[in-house]
Amino acid sequence: MELPDIWFIAIAVLWTGYFVLEGFDFGVGILLPLVGRDDTDRRVMINAIGPVWDGNEVWLITAAGAMFAAFPAWYASAFSGFYLPLLIVLLALIARGVAFEYRGKGDTDRWRAWWDRAIVFGSTAPAVLWGVFFANLVRGVPMDADGIVTAGIADLLTPYALLGGLTTLSLFTLHGAVFLTLKTSGPVRVRARAAALRSAAVAVPAGAVFLAWTQYSYGAAWTLPVAAAAAAALAAGALLAANGREGWSFTATAVAIGAATATLFGSLYPAVLPSTTGATFDLTVDNASSSPYTLTVLSWVAVVFLPLVMAYQAWSYWVFRKRVTREQIAPAPAYGGQEPAHAGAGEGPTAPGGAADGGTPPAARPTGD
Repeated sequence: MELPDIWFIAIAVLWTGYFVLEGFDFGVGILLPLVGRDDTDRRVMINAIGPVWDGNEVWLITAAGAMFAAFPAWYASAFSGFYLPLLIVLLALIARGVAFEYRGKGDTDRWRAWWDRAIVFGSTAPAVLWGVFFANLVRGVPMDADGIVTAGIADLLTPYALLGGLTTLSLFTLHGAVFLTLKTSGPVRVRARAAALRSAAVAVPAGAVFLAWTQYSYGAAWTLPVAAAAAAALAAGALLAANGREGWSFTATAVAIGAATATLFGSLYPAVLPSTTGATFDLTVDNASSSPYTLTVLSWVAVVFLPLVMAYQAWSYWVFRKRVTREQIAPAPAYGGQEPAHAGAGEGPTAPGGAADGGTPPAARPTGD
């Protein structure tokens, strides 16, 4: 196995990590108005992902950076050819991040409602568009000999790509709902379980059809068991959620996302971006990769720093492993740090720094429940 092949696998692993971890973040954001009946419920949901959401996005930065360094031609063609949808993803992620930080800076329902809408948009748009993006990568796009993608928006919105968007949207919603049942208590947990069952009614058939379509049209012999494992894990996650087996259900949905991503990358290989204009214009791991020296330097950097990053992120998940409850949520301060007049006695203090809900992460810390 040559270095370009190793780096293709490494990039697939990075995208898998991003979808597994950021997937439940997206799901929580999508479910914000559905599971959160009042402001306290919504703050429970936001604080459930408060300590980890920005760390999860590092996987996206690392995956895109690895594509740029290891396969510059792939990066250039894909990110320029899909410029509009990827721009929407970028704007959505910006709006979502800003909303997490600014939502708690004002003490009015109208203020928070607008930021809640930004969170929903910032979670829903990427959840759909990543599926459309990767479905088009596997299917291929019109591309000339210079690696310039000539596809228009209509060329990207094929039935297969739209099914890919529906699959990622429903799968991330299910993943996020299961995460909430695992990470919260009280009414949010009860409603999240109901949301998991409703989203599973879409995710399981959509995922099964999308995986079958991918395998039949683009898959290799070795991707068949991987696709089957993804479909089985998805169905198992839904059944486990229905039976209240929250930890195993979350593990199953994570495996389903990982196996589905492996199926997509396995179906793509050895190409990195097929051309529907002609196979001679395909970008492959060989003709799109950087020089051997560049890949060698990247490999040493990855060997040194990637374990440190993964260890730190694992440690942060361990530290913030406890459930989030309504009782841990202090009244949100008004803009400028003033406590609102209706602040109730006996509610916990606001914890400093690091949370999503405008700097109010009491529920994000281990609480000993």
